Order: sequence, then C-alpha cells, then structure tokens
Amino acid sequence: MKLIRASAPGRCGIIGNPTDGYGGTVISCSLELRARVEVKPSDSLRIIVSESEIELSSTEDFELKKDHFDIPKAILQFMEMTGEGLEIRSSSDIPFCAGLAGSSATLAAIYGALAAWRGIEDSPYMAAEKIHRIEQTILKVQCGFQDHYMAVFGGLQCMDFRGKEDCEPYETGVFASMEPLASFVPELPFILAHTGIEHNSGNVHRPIRERWMAGDRDVIEGYTRISYLARQGKKALINRDWKTLGNLMNENHEIQKGLGGSGEVNELMIGAARKAGALGAKLAGAGQGGTIIALATDPEPVLTSLKEAGATQLLFPKPSPGLQLEIVN
Repeated sequence: MKLIRASAPGRCGIIGNPTDGYGGTVISCSLELRARVEVKPSDSLRIIVSESEIELSSTEDFELKKDHFDIPKAILQFMEMTGEGLEIRSSSDIPFCAGLAGSSATLAAIYGALAAWRGIEDSPYMAAEKIHRIEQTILKVQCGFQDHYMAVFGGLQCMDFRGKEDCEPYETGVFASMEPLASFVPELPFILAHTGIEHNSGNVHRPIRERWMAGDRDVIEGYTRISYLARQGKKALINRDWKTLGNLMNENHEIQKGLGGSGEVNELMIGAARKAGALGAKLAGAGQGGTIIALATDPEPVLTSLKEAGATQLLFPKPSPGLQLEIVN
C-alpha cells in the first residue's frame, strides 16, 4: 500500500500586503501551524476533514457547497481525478478564516499529496501557480499570490510580484521572485493576535480589486506606495531597525484602512498593541476580522494589552518549511 503524507504552513504578511495581487512586493513569514493531509488507496473516493466524511461518486457530489469539502473537491476537479479510488484525510492547526492562509495551506498540502500520487514533479513555482489557479478559478476566491507561494516555499520571504498584477494563467504568466531572508534575521519581534472573528478574505479584497480595475487613483497610488514601503521594509528588517520598520508597517496599515480594508475589531487590536508599546501594528491578512500583527521589542505589555482587548489566540511567526512530502510504500 502507498501512503502519502503532506503538510504546508500558514503565513502572516509582515509588510506589503495586499499588493501581491497587484504586481507589488510583500514580506511574509510562515508559521509553525500547518495543514496536514494523508492520501491512501480506497475502494471508493472518500474525503475526511477532521471528523466529517463524505463519499464522492456522482457528478452532483462534486458540486461546491461553501464548506470544508470544497477544497479537495476543487483540486480533484482541476487534476481530473474525480474517478480515483482514494481516501483523502485532512486536518489543520491553522485557525479557520483567520487571515493566516489556512485555506491555501490546505490547498497546497492536498495538491502536493495528489501530485506525488500521480508522479507529477512540479517545481515549487509551478505548484504555487497551480494552487493559485485552483483557488481563483474553481473556488472563485479573489486572491493574490502571497498565500500560495508561502505555503509552498515557507520561510521568511521577500516576494516580488511584478508582472503578475493581471493574474495571468500560469501557462503564459511570469513566476514571482522569491528572496529568503531568514538567515539575515535570526529573531523576529512579532506577535500575531487573532480577533476571534472568521472572515472570507475574498469578500474583503473583491471591492478594492474592482476599484483598481476601474482605474481608481486612490487604490492604484495606495498600492504603489505600499509596495515601496515593503522594499524599504526589507532593508529595515535586515538591519534590525525596528523603529523604522514599525513606522513603515503603520503607514501600510493606514493606507489599507483608508481603502476600506480594515474593520472595527482590527482597529481595536491594533490600537491596543500600539498603546502598549508596539512600534508597529497592521493587518496580517485581509481585514474585517482575522488576525493582526504587531512589532514589539518588549512583548509582555503588548501581549497583556491584546489579551485584555479580546484576542482569542496569540501566536509568534517563525520561519518554517514550506510544502513537505513523505511517501511510504
């Protein structure tokens, strides 16, 4: 019997998000929290997500229903594996709809396992592009490229998405440029605070994307500026100039907030972090809930303040491996 195990990490955007969907630059760090999947032979096509299970046999069974089974269904459709005899079992440590790319990590883990099953040997770049295609065209989520590249590559990355603002198909579009930074920054003074509110990132991004496509000057100039802030942030991060990086993160957030990309609970958490001494605080992903990231060289007062503000989970970014595969024959 062949058994394939795969896992992929969540991520947090340090600075530059959400310009990954607009040809910009983003610095992002993976998390120790991971999505995991096991694939093995079965007499039918079965999907098990946590403790819930379904069996797929008819065309109707593959209809997407906005539940946890949509991701494996979409991947099976994309890979034309709807008639396979497989058991796909997935789980995740990453909070659901928390702005930490949990869905993309699950996509990466399942795609990686099924690609290995099929003997497909994609480069990490091609795997990231295919995962993005599945999320955008089959799951129909408005998304950039940060999540998919981070799920596959992991680590602490400076990512350049120039030439990818129109989200061209991977057959004709360019790859992102990935620059690992972890070796230059042995310690990261960041705290992640989950607001406890689940959100759909596509619902946050879609109205702003529509404005960008319509030529809205505020969006275009705002995202051009955020992309530049990320490139400045790379220098500050490598130099461990935390004050400068904090200021850049704050400006990044104010631009996104001004475009309608934040939310009341996000502002509450960000205000609590800054009041307690955080040098910078912003959205870690999309707004209207999810998770914020704070830069705190003295973390204890900030942790206390975030707890008092209602944070349901506190995490610490740590460069962790991207997509990992294990094949057991």
